[in-house]
Amino acid sequence: MSGGAGPVGRPGGGRGLLVVGDVVTDVVARHGSTLAHGTDTKARILTLPGGAGANVACWAVRSGCPDVRLLARAGAESADWHREALAAAGVRAFLAVDDEVPTATVIALVDAAAERTFLTDGGAVLRLAVEDFAPTMLDGVGRLHLSGYLLFAAVSRAAALLALRTAVERGIPVSVDPASAGFLGELGPERFLEFAEGAELLLPNADEARLLTGLPEPGAAAAELSRRFPRVVVTLGARGAVVAAGGEVVGRVPAPPVPEPVDSTGAGDAFTGGFLAALLAGADEMTAAAEGCRAGAAAVRTVGGRPPVR
Repeated sequence: MSGGAGPVGRPGGGRGLLVVGDVVTDVVARHGSTLAHGTDTKARILTLPGGAGANVACWAVRSGCPDVRLLARAGAESADWHREALAAAGVRAFLAVDDEVPTATVIALVDAAAERTFLTDGGAVLRLAVEDFAPTMLDGVGRLHLSGYLLFAAVSRAAALLALRTAVERGIPVSVDPASAGFLGELGPERFLEFAEGAELLLPNADEARLLTGLPEPGAAAAELSRRFPRVVVTLGARGAVVAAGGEVVGRVPAPPVPEPVDSTGAGDAFTGGFLAALLAGADEMTAAAEGCRAGAAAVRTVGGRPPVR
């Protein structure tokens, strides 16, 4: 493993993390056998608070970040439930309430190998508006993280890009998670990369990195993406992560072994939360990636996308 680019400073002096993203009501169905089409399949089903942005925020708190904020939009029917869950996790929520559209819902089908398949109703997520963002939300913030889900619809994209531009103007580094290979394919890789311009850190998984570059090998894809963004970290699931900067791979980090994975939902979000918390604490990118991998390993031992509330 080679060394990274060294510790990353906090330009504004802030230690806070602002996540602009999503809250989602997750319906997690764990089925031990193959789905039987047209009839019943036994499953264990839980309804849990989730959402990529909210998950990142909660894992960042669990990973030691002292000030984590989330801007998101939820439907009136469950906004209080989501706000209470975020507060219990230590996240300061700027939660816009939508009276017309319900909170986003995801049905996560989790098989015996802990792999998950999502059915997604974007709901209020994609209605996050520019009016929901205020520049004061960045006061005391050392990093802004954007959930890529917001870039897949015009209204939420405008809000996300406003937050990105405001952070860049204030010298606050921005990270972006491409979020979904499926939605990324519908939007088009080049459009997504244009929308993410200005970010100093891109955090795709292997499938997203391949789609964004057309390169099959994750390391090569990470290196190629780092010609466009100063730093890129590609997550590889049980194989850890690869870090690239300046057009080349600067290191690889293994993931801790998880003998009996339960649910991979939110594992990538956990990595991001752990990684960003470590960067804000002054870690170099390789140390931060190791922290991210530890958080990801903890996530696959937990049902749902968030750490258990202590």
